[in-house]
Amino acid sequence: MIHPSAITAPGAKIGAGTKIGPLAVIEDDVVIGENCEIAAHAIIKSGTVLEARVGVDHHAVIGGLPQDIGFDPKTRSGVLVKTGTRFREGATVHRATKENGQTVIGENCYLMALSHIAHDCVIGNNVIFANAATLGGHVRVSDFAFISGGVVVHQFSRIGESVMISGNAQISADFPPFCMGFDRNSIVGLNLIGLRRRGFSREAIANIKECYRAVYREDCLNFSKNAADALSAGIATTPEGKLFLEFFANVDSSKRHQFVRPRAGIKAD
Repeated sequence: MIHPSAITAPGAKIGAGTKIGPLAVIEDDVVIGENCEIAAHAIIKSGTVLEARVGVDHHAVIGGLPQDIGFDPKTRSGVLVKTGTRFREGATVHRATKENGQTVIGENCYLMALSHIAHDCVIGNNVIFANAATLGGHVRVSDFAFISGGVVVHQFSRIGESVMISGNAQISADFPPFCMGFDRNSIVGLNLIGLRRRGFSREAIANIKECYRAVYREDCLNFSKNAADALSAGIATTPEGKLFLEFFANVDSSKRHQFVRPRAGIKAD
């Protein structure tokens, strides 16, 4: 199951059923779970843990050094990739900057060719990155997000659950759950098709719309306050509505938070 030309360090742990292709490189202090597929010329760097059924395609590099000019390469850190995730050709993931830290990618994610996950990012489950989508350091992406081709996300941004961000968008602010985005820090309402495909009930979708309107009021652009007021008023009658409002309301008051906003005239429905 390991090609004779593959370079596998003695300290690497490789699970049963895993296939490693020609000229792939597996460094020391790597753990690869069962039934993974490492294609020709892929590189798995020290400190990386791949759970079961992870696929790493040609020329992908998992666990490379952070692109942080202050980073000390002697720092012991790594990457954790959870079960069923797939990396296509040339995808890259960098390890964390903090001692014993991990860049984390959840279950059943799909990272298309040339996509990039920077140091200290945490990615949820069932997330899709299209070709050349790029995250800066410390970005958080929640479950079922779809990040289209060429999208760039600024460091420390948060991307909510079940969002759809269109190709070549630039995101440098927090992007709330269930929304669709485009251009620079702009949203165009809710990702209704995506919510229906996930099986959200009519009640849940209606409540998300109500919460969306409560936050993005034309008479008040303090989105965190609007969300906190809506929570206090009991507008969130479903778990989904509560999740939407809490994305705005539950933030660290000691840090500056900016949020993407609708293009003028855009409604929730």
